[in-house]
Amino acid sequence: MSARRLVAVLTAVVLLAGCERATSFDGPEPPLRPAWASLSLPLPPGPPGRLLLRDAATCGGRWYVTGGVADAAGGTRPAAWTSADGVTFTPLTLVPSSFSGEQHVLSAVACRGSRVAAVGSKGGGVHGNPRVGTWAQGPDGALREVLAPFEQFGGPRAVRVGRLVAGPRGWLVVGSRVAGAAVWISPDSSAFTLVEGAPELAGDGRGRTAADDAVAVPSGWLVVGSLLAAAGPRPLAWTSADGRVWRRAELPGGPVGSGAAQRVVASARGPVAVGSAGAAGFGAWRLSGDGWRWVGTLGTAGTSAGGGVPSVAGLAAAGGDLVAVVREAAGHALWTSSDAGDSWRPMALPRAVPDTGDTAVAVATDGDRLLLVEDDGKGSRAWWGRVPAVDR
Repeated sequence: MSARRLVAVLTAVVLLAGCERATSFDGPEPPLRPAWASLSLPLPPGPPGRLLLRDAATCGGRWYVTGGVADAAGGTRPAAWTSADGVTFTPLTLVPSSFSGEQHVLSAVACRGSRVAAVGSKGGGVHGNPRVGTWAQGPDGALREVLAPFEQFGGPRAVRVGRLVAGPRGWLVVGSRVAGAAVWISPDSSAFTLVEGAPELAGDGRGRTAADDAVAVPSGWLVVGSLLAAAGPRPLAWTSADGRVWRRAELPGGPVGSGAAQRVVASARGPVAVGSAGAAGFGAWRLSGDGWRWVGTLGTAGTSAGGGVPSVAGLAAAGGDLVAVVREAAGHALWTSSDAGDSWRPMALPRAVPDTGDTAVAVATDGDRLLLVEDDGKGSRAWWGRVPAVDR
C-alpha cells in the first residue's frame, strides 16, 4: 500500500471513530427504564365507574392513593386507598358531610405518622368555580369531610387551592387568593385557618404572588411559588415558623432570569425546588446555608398538547434520588437526579400520558421504591417500581 493511500485510510478511521464518539456521548442520554409492575386498585363500594387517580403519599409504613370514581353519566364521588406494602391496596371508608363533598375528587393527599388528610373539590359551583374542602382521618380510620364556611376556600376572593403538606408543626395547604399567595394552617387537619393578605406572602407593589407547593423544614414551613412582575415571572420562596408570619426570598433566575418554583422537597443536601425556567425548560434550585442557588436543568419544554403552560406537577425524594413529574409538549414525563438536582436524567413512564385537562401523573417514594399513579383521560392505573441506579 502506498504511503498516500495509507494516510487516507488512517484519516478515515480517525474520522469514523470521532463520529462514533460524538454519537455515543454528545447526544441526549436515553431514558432510564424502571421495571414497572402494574398494581390493581379495587373499585370502592358504590356504583360502578372508572377510577380517577390523582395523588399518592407514604409515611408511617403505609402508602396512600387518592382520587375518585366517575360514573357513565359524568358524576363523581371521592375515593382513597391504603396499603401496608405498597402493592396490595384496600379502599378507605369516606364519609362526606355535604352535597359537594359527595362529588369530590381528592386531588391532594398528605400524611403524618399514622394520620392522613386530603383536599377535594368538585367543579361547577357558583360561576363555575370548584367547591373545595378538606378531609381528615378519624380514630376509626375513615376519612371524613371537614365542614367549613364557604369562603374558607371559596368566595369572591378565591383563586386556587393547591397542595397539602404535613410536618411536625401541623398541616398546611397552599394556594392563591385575590391578594396573592395564601396558606391554610391546622395543628391536626381537623379544621384549617386561612392566612391571606399576609405581608411578604401576598402580592404588593412588586407584583402579584402565587404559592404552588410547600415542605416542612426544621424551622417550620418552606413554601415555593412565583412573583408575576412587569418583567415576567420570577421564582420565589417563603419561610415561616408558624404559618402566619412570612419571610420572602427571590430565587436566582438561572440562565434565562425568569421562571416559577412549582414543587419543593427535602433532600439530604437541603431543600430542592423545581419549576419552569422559560427557554431553559425546567430548572432546579437548592437551599443551603448561604441561600438559594440555581443547580441544574431538566430538558426543554414547549407549549403543552392541551395548550397549557409547561409545568412541574410532582417532586419526590427517593432515597438519595429525586423524581420529578413534568408536563411538557409531548405530555407528562419523568426526570430523576442522583445528586440533589445538579444533573438530571429522563426516566420512562410505564405508558404515555398526554397533558390535557383531565390527565394526571403523581409519584410517592420510600427509599428507592416508587409508587406512580396516572390517568391518561381514558383510564387510571397504578404502578410499582424502583428508581434505577445511575452511573455518572
